[in-house]
Amino acid sequence: MIRGLQQAGVVGAAICGLAAPAFAQSGRSATLEVMSEEERRGLSWSEGRAALAGDVRVSLGGVDASARVVTTRNSVRHDGADAVIDLVVGTGWELGAVQIRTDAIGHVFAGSRTKTDYVEAAVSASYGYGPLYATLGAIGAPSQRAIGGSNVYVYANANAGIPGTPFTVLAELGHSSGSVRDPDRAERLRPGGSYSNWRLGLEHRRDRLTVGVDYIGTDVSGTGDASRFADGRNATDRLVGHLQVSF
Repeated sequence: MIRGLQQAGVVGAAICGLAAPAFAQSGRSATLEVMSEEERRGLSWSEGRAALAGDVRVSLGGVDASARVVTTRNSVRHDGADAVIDLVVGTGWELGAVQIRTDAIGHVFAGSRTKTDYVEAAVSASYGYGPLYATLGAIGAPSQRAIGGSNVYVYANANAGIPGTPFTVLAELGHSSGSVRDPDRAERLRPGGSYSNWRLGLEHRRDRLTVGVDYIGTDVSGTGDASRFADGRNATDRLVGHLQVSF
């Protein structure tokens, strides 16, 4: 575990070192966040417990990069990992009124008992009309030992500001599928096999502070986990809250 944390620290330091020269000539932002759990695609990445996160983003020309560190609380899903570092490099362009974006994503886990790191690639198309902003996208992970095969997540989401108020309504629907080489490890990202997830949320934004609550759920069964990685009990319908400060 100690070695994993040391590796995570080295990666984080390297990111800061690479990003620092760009700060003077590019855009940058950072956030700190506390949430009732770290949730992704309807699955808990923090054992259903509270988590802390921090991220930094920099942009240079048409390319941007970000690093996000999140506590995962000895996550069963990620073989005892204490934290995950998400590294993203991407770019975007416009096709008329539609915004296209592509990203390369790496997930580095600190403190896991075995090798759990994996990579993904993403593409999305977004369109805004008045207060409504909608996105269609796909995120694919090629076959990798750490996730027991390949994984594909397709989704549609939308958010809309409520006119005259500081509130925003959010909704998302997604579906995860893929190939299986190692049924045990494939349960990390797809407990019980292919599944769908949904989200309905409300956020209040004021200056640099955002407070939100989401109702999330999946069609994953909460009982009868077929794998030690599945953690099906933390994939059921629930409320997740978060508070974020931007800098």
